[in-house]
Amino acid sequence: MTTALNHYLEIIRNNLRIDLAEEKEVISELETHIEDKLQELKECGLSEEEAERTCLGLLGSARVIARQIYEAHSQGSWCQAFLAAMPHLLFSALFALNWWHHIGWLSIILVMVIGTSIYGWWHGKPAWVFPWLGFSLIPVAAFGLILLYLPKEWSLLTIPFYFLFALWWLFCIVVQTTKRDWLLSSLMLLPVPIIIGWFLTLAPGAKITAQTMERVNYFAPWIAVSFLILALTIAAFIRLRQRWLRIALLIISGLLTLTIVVYYVGGKLDAQTFAGLILVMWGLFLIPPLLERWLRKSRRIFKRHVFFSPRYQ
Repeated sequence: MTTALNHYLEIIRNNLRIDLAEEKEVISELETHIEDKLQELKECGLSEEEAERTCLGLLGSARVIARQIYEAHSQGSWCQAFLAAMPHLLFSALFALNWWHHIGWLSIILVMVIGTSIYGWWHGKPAWVFPWLGFSLIPVAAFGLILLYLPKEWSLLTIPFYFLFALWWLFCIVVQTTKRDWLLSSLMLLPVPIIIGWFLTLAPGAKITAQTMERVNYFAPWIAVSFLILALTIAAFIRLRQRWLRIALLIISGLLTLTIVVYYVGGKLDAQTFAGLILVMWGLFLIPPLLERWLRKSRRIFKRHVFFSPRYQ
């Protein structure tokens, strides 16, 4: 296959953003179709160059083809939608049934979250696993809270190392997710500003006290509602085909859930905190695509450097 056609397929591959197994199958079918069409055009009397030019003209825009393939393959089944919504449903039930203070139920859910995240990560990273990955960050955050209660000299020593580790861990997960699709990074991190909002409401000053437990008990129904909204959002996201509808759904759901948090906490979050949470929410939709663009640019520069390296001349 010629360089121009290989470049055409590379553009399609870079814009597919579907499961790796499906991507390989789609690209293989496209290669077969293109080779058959090239052979057919050559048999009609066209030269190699003319056949290539005609074939590219018949195929149309690579990005349009990629979008059409994405819409045809991106919709998940109802079973996948349920799997994707499951972690949010579990945490919604945890607060709705007032089981949040039972260490046994918390442990079971966290083991399920971590186990499912590992399973999905090593089995092709299907779209339904990314909401689970977001909740797998909870043990890391909980460990950071525990460090606050260490003696002061120990806290000053361990907290900087913890933040470096936590940032590195988050960066690695986001980078790997963004390589697949930046929108899945936003999907994974969608609960973050909502959880931060509830935490600031329940534990002002990041100090967990007896009053914190009373606040959790009081706000438990609304915490359950916020997780239920996120679960419905995730399920709808998996079922939608159009990419722009998925983006709009995440933005509207995130803002709606944050508004519910602020409205029902009775003024415990001031305007500055709410604005900060909105900025965090927008960061979820601005940083991943910028990161994806940077990763692609770095990959192109690396390929160009390897191609023009004297070793390959």
